[in-house]
Amino acid sequence: MLLYIFFLMYTTRSRDMSTLQSNMFKFYNAPHSGMYPTFWVGHLKTMIKICVKRSDVINFNKPLDKEMLEMMYGSLLGDASAEKRKGGKGTRMLFYQEGSHNEYLLFLHRLIANLGYCNTNIPKLQTRISNNGKIRKIIKFSTWTYDQFNEMHKNWYINGKKVLPNDIDQFLSPLALAIWIMDDGGKMGKGLKLATNNFTLNEVKQLMAMLDVKYNIKSTMHKTGAMDQYNMYMLSDSMPILVKKIKPYIVPSMKYKLGNYM
Repeated sequence: MLLYIFFLMYTTRSRDMSTLQSNMFKFYNAPHSGMYPTFWVGHLKTMIKICVKRSDVINFNKPLDKEMLEMMYGSLLGDASAEKRKGGKGTRMLFYQEGSHNEYLLFLHRLIANLGYCNTNIPKLQTRISNNGKIRKIIKFSTWTYDQFNEMHKNWYINGKKVLPNDIDQFLSPLALAIWIMDDGGKMGKGLKLATNNFTLNEVKQLMAMLDVKYNIKSTMHKTGAMDQYNMYMLSDSMPILVKKIKPYIVPSMKYKLGNYM
């Protein structure tokens, strides 16, 4: 049985890798095909400069790009994480998606590589066996390790647990909101669900209040079924407001999350 599972992993991976190669060509040449929203084309209009090792990096000591910070904050509201390196002085960002969202992660990788914060090796689709024996496909990449990321790690983590940072309001821009939704949002009825179950009840309430005050986006909380875990639900009446704010940043493969509002 175990041999059969590994055989399935190998054959599935071969097929998926072929599809991924096709996606790589398509998405890494998107500025020429007009696939990306106009906002992103300016960031992706040039070919990525090959940068595969630490000595190739030229921006270790430069201030963090504002848009990079907003993208990191939006990603950290979702599945991304910040890792303080053991035995080192710096922090790196880790980005992760299920294999079905490989197009979005390839887009994010190219964007961050063009900004100079990660190597240019294209992420590969990987297979994992879950605890119930099912084969899962994932795709991930990490940034270089930066001293400049340490302050962000300090703001986002207490004793290794992710928390909502005090400066979230400063960075929850329409760009960060779009990244958060593409990373961790999901269509639910006529509204949108955000998986905020890793945050405390008070933190979820804080996010809801912030979206209301900052953007007039109304939302409610839903219990997930697990103790002290809550998801946010953006109400249908607020969806046109939300889409107007984030539409310039939504990549084609993630439009389905916004239903007919796009």
